[in-house]
Amino acid sequence: MILRRNIVLLFPVIFILLFAACEQSGTPLPRGYFRIELPEKEYRTFDTIFPYSFSYPVYARVIPDTRPNAEPYWADVYFPGFRASLHLSYKTIKNEDQLFEYTEDGRNFINRHIPKATGFNETIYTNDEANVHGMLYEIRGREAASPMQFFLTDSTRHYLRGSLYFNVTPNNDSLAPVIRFLSEDIRILIESMEWK
Repeated sequence: MILRRNIVLLFPVIFILLFAACEQSGTPLPRGYFRIELPEKEYRTFDTIFPYSFSYPVYARVIPDTRPNAEPYWADVYFPGFRASLHLSYKTIKNEDQLFEYTEDGRNFINRHIPKATGFNETIYTNDEANVHGMLYEIRGREAASPMQFFLTDSTRHYLRGSLYFNVTPNNDSLAPVIRFLSEDIRILIESMEWK
């Protein structure tokens, strides 16, 4: 009888020990991200009735902006494989004050990213032959909403601002390979820009 009672008490203890031994170790594993397939680089020209033209990758689409607040010649360069869009805002310059206003608006927009940014890179672009001048801003930081922005102008008539956005929760650490990949495309767009 004592043996039977000991076996009955021992059975739950053995069961609990076996169950506890089957758990995974308490060591946390690093979070993994999906492998992102990057397409081959190939470009085509956007040349329509818009007052500007540029080269963009074949894996992107240029879509005129039809939102209610959109102005003429605004467009999005949409990268469906990356759920990303490069928003292009065009303005006609009528006087020197407008150029200053557009440039300051662009800088203020970039400055809104400072609380989430860990750093900035600024690159000056000058193409005297095409009369295209501007600045590219690369915004570093895990939660920066727009990792790349730029403006281009001829200082007398044309002003174009671009901002790269992803249609995902910002985590630029995991998006870093895609941001690097698309930064090449944005540089090609800037370097190939021509006014009409």
